[in-house]
Amino acid sequence: MDFKKLADEVSQEVLAFSRDTSGWKVTKTSKKITVSWKPSRNYDGHLYRAEGIIPETPAKLIQFMYLPEHRSKWDRSLHTYKMLQRIDSDTFILHTITNSFAMGSIAPRDFVDLVHIKYYEGEKVIVSAVSVEYPQCPPTSTYIRGYNNPCGYVCSPLPENPGYSKLVMYVQPELKGNLSRAVVEATMPTNLLNLIHDAKDGIKAQKAHSAHSSPKGHSSSLHKK
Repeated sequence: MDFKKLADEVSQEVLAFSRDTSGWKVTKTSKKITVSWKPSRNYDGHLYRAEGIIPETPAKLIQFMYLPEHRSKWDRSLHTYKMLQRIDSDTFILHTITNSFAMGSIAPRDFVDLVHIKYYEGEKVIVSAVSVEYPQCPPTSTYIRGYNNPCGYVCSPLPENPGYSKLVMYVQPELKGNLSRAVVEATMPTNLLNLIHDAKDGIKAQKAHSAHSSPKGHSSSLHKK
């Protein structure tokens, strides 16, 4: 498989999501975070969009969102999150194992995804992903292997405050197993809200730790808000 070609195609698809302003239906809001959905063109389900404001620049936020050494510290939905292969400086194969959710009604899943980072003018950054077959990490009987249709993060600086970012997430997962579509649709919006809440809390905790660890007199701009 030509992973680089596939990565570029998925990146363009996520960029197209961000330019599509029609047909979205708001399904859930909480603390200035909004989750919308519309029918997916990739599978018999929904394409979900979640958006919120994060107190960090796009370049730093993107690193925080996808690198295992950061994300494993704040994302409560994940049991395991590790890099299997670095294809180039901006393209990776990642293996994710989720925790159970929806009060245990949805068992853990695992995913193997091709992840690609692309930088655009105006400090916009897109992290795109899609599930792939990867012989070195085959499905096992321990977890149900899920599938992520083209998905990703679009991160842009706020014009009125470039130190903050608008984060927009697009996901369209197939969780497989014996789950009904109704169960997935009932739980996915809340999971996306929680993910952005956790990201915001993780960023604040990281800044607070950095401020505490900095030499006295050099951390005034990093105080926890």
